[in-house]
Amino acid sequence: MKRQKRDRFQRAYVHGYKAGITGRSRDDCPSQDVNLREYWMSGWREGRGDHWAGMTGVSGLHKNPMVM
Repeated sequence: MKRQKRDRFQRAYVHGYKAGITGRSRDDCPSQDVNLREYWMSGWREGRGDHWAGMTGVSGLHKNPMVM
């Protein structure tokens, strides 16, 4: 049970979402791996959309990517 880790792609998506919701640039993607970058960018896009829709703070609590 100790060795069980979260999926790398899920982690990349969550980190991308957090970057997008806080308004960071998409150039901040840390990965050069094509597959991880794709998941990070999809999370970033969704986070940016939620940022523009005003889903930050308490209003975005139901949109927490860790719950998905």
